[in-house]
Amino acid sequence: MLGHSGSPAATGYCGGMTGAFTPDPIPVDRTDRLTAAETAEIVALAQAAGAADGADPLSEAVLLRLRHGGAGAHLLIRDRDDTLAGYAHVDLEDAVDGPWAEVVVHPAHRRKGLGRRLVEEALAVAREADPRGRLRMWAHGDHPSAGALAVDLGFARSRVLLQLRRPLTQPMPERPLPEHVHLRTFEPGRDDAAWLDLNARAFASHPEQGRWTERDLRLRMEEPWFDPAGFLLAVERATGRLLGFHWTKVHDGTPPIGEVYVLGVDPDAHGQGLGAALAVAGLRYLRERGLDRVMLYVEESNVAALTLYRRLGFAHWAAHVLYRHG
Repeated sequence: MLGHSGSPAATGYCGGMTGAFTPDPIPVDRTDRLTAAETAEIVALAQAAGAADGADPLSEAVLLRLRHGGAGAHLLIRDRDDTLAGYAHVDLEDAVDGPWAEVVVHPAHRRKGLGRRLVEEALAVAREADPRGRLRMWAHGDHPSAGALAVDLGFARSRVLLQLRRPLTQPMPERPLPEHVHLRTFEPGRDDAAWLDLNARAFASHPEQGRWTERDLRLRMEEPWFDPAGFLLAVERATGRLLGFHWTKVHDGTPPIGEVYVLGVDPDAHGQGLGAALAVAGLRYLRERGLDRVMLYVEESNVAALTLYRRLGFAHWAAHVLYRHG
């Protein structure tokens, strides 16, 4: 399958899992509903960890749940001054693959056993919800300490997600669309159902992206970053049928960076060069926005997509490893 799913939106990262074991139990507060003040604390903690580590420790999926809710548990560890030192989110909505979690510890509180304690508590929450006690966690950056802790707690390495990057200042290859296809932008309210159907077809074998619902799409369209002008659709001229898409995203920052958020092609339209043409069209759009760099996430096992992106000038930036328990 030629396709690309955007940032690890459905399973999330596990950041700050390091820490030496301490014999005294570390108290963990658990809640199913956060106050506005607690949410602000978690976001601030994640920003501090991201600044220290060079990457955001909480995925888009968790940030959406922080703002909009969902079935799961929030685990918080505080220091003696009642300052938030560590946080974990355990999502319980996936009945097929079981619970998944993300963990982050403030840089000033690492190597104190907080990461281990949060993972242990996340495992306990997972056992309550899933008879098999399954739990999935991402080790952000494939850090050896995180990997060692995961193995020590009975997790097995099972999947690798790569982050690739490319400067937009370099020349862009020519990849024209087939003559029977034209490009237009996504129209909210008009294209929702057709796009969800195409997304499901393009990512039928993907563990998260292919399961997107109307709510998943709506929540992202309500995000401040959403811009339909950067959501490109490849449409068959004769029928108006959607054949492929390139949904771009712009991350605020200093400097900002573009993202190949989701790129997909209908399986029946493979072999026509649509993937490459859509990729280049999205990259040109991001460059026209004034951006000078772009990133994407792609499964290490997706050989077709990796080959395409490397031909388009993308290079390895980081790796994220999914660990499974149970």
